[in-house]
Amino acid sequence: MKITVLPGDGIGPEVTAEAVRVLRAVAAIHGHNFGFVERPIGGVAIKQTGSPLPPLTLDACLAGNAVLLGAVGAPEYDSLPAKLRPEVGLLSLRRALGAFANLRPAISYDAIAATSPLRSEIAMGADILIVRELLGGLYFGEPRGFFGGNGDSAARNTMSYSAMEIERVARIAFDAALKRRRKVTSVDKANVLETSQLWRQTVSRVARDYPEVTLDHMYVDACAMHLITTPLRFDVILTENLFGDILSDEAAAITGSLGMLPSASIGGVVGLYEPVHGSAPDIAGRGDANPFGAIASAAMLLRYTGRLEQEADEIEEAIRLVLKAGYRTPDIDDGAHRYVAKTSEIGQLVCEAVNEIADMRHAYHAV
Repeated sequence: MKITVLPGDGIGPEVTAEAVRVLRAVAAIHGHNFGFVERPIGGVAIKQTGSPLPPLTLDACLAGNAVLLGAVGAPEYDSLPAKLRPEVGLLSLRRALGAFANLRPAISYDAIAATSPLRSEIAMGADILIVRELLGGLYFGEPRGFFGGNGDSAARNTMSYSAMEIERVARIAFDAALKRRRKVTSVDKANVLETSQLWRQTVSRVARDYPEVTLDHMYVDACAMHLITTPLRFDVILTENLFGDILSDEAAAITGSLGMLPSASIGGVVGLYEPVHGSAPDIAGRGDANPFGAIASAAMLLRYTGRLEQEADEIEEAIRLVLKAGYRTPDIDDGAHRYVAKTSEIGQLVCEAVNEIADMRHAYHAV
């Protein structure tokens, strides 16, 4: 595989380096050939080229098999014109790659259940996959912008969806559910939004092609409540762009930290893989960033682009083993006398665990 690495801003380079380290370890163990090309995006790209998504970066992404992204953005860029902000580069990249489905797992690991703001008996055992439509809705709808002036300013954003856009992401969700616990919860606001009414109608129609999967519908406000009070009721959550953005960040409460959440943006010509967290410029360069989300994103890269299910499973199991052994980053330190590790130490520990898992698997098959 040819993997384009976009470290980005803030802690992005730190966590991405550990994800690449783990991918290199997997390649060495299994005899794969992964090639890595690094390019700038976001704030660092603005400083170097004046653009948050330089043409050379986009060309490299389109020429590869997958993109591994760190994070973009920082307060110093907030005063720039809207079209020059780092986040615009990310939105433009998603559109160029055609990645219309964003998959965000939220898993409660037993070893760090105490770090969740939720009571352990509520969060423990939760394993949710949020499937978010990524190229429609308010973030991309037209017309948009500011209007008027002279003390009578106004602004407009347009939420728009076609049945085709809804159907294609719904099928991603139902296909994922077939490999999990076979339940899809479709989240909308059909009591007040016409786009949500079309969403509900289309998802219900698609569900008829998946008789093995149970479908239920839920308003977004109710879903926000149940994510916190009864997260175990969910398997796959399917929703539109804005709702998915908010709900997937809320789901971080289940895991204990936003730093634990990976994501995969798929469906287009090239998959985009990134941790859900932001650039966290306040801790950049200190070695305190949580790389588990980035490393888990690398596992998703192997699963969805590489079709390397076993290798993806090994990385995910390695994360569990490192957490079970008591290693933590500051954001998931519950103060229970465990070892608080630096970002690079976590990456090395995951590599060692991947090697151990592969050795055990080899020994088992040899017997």
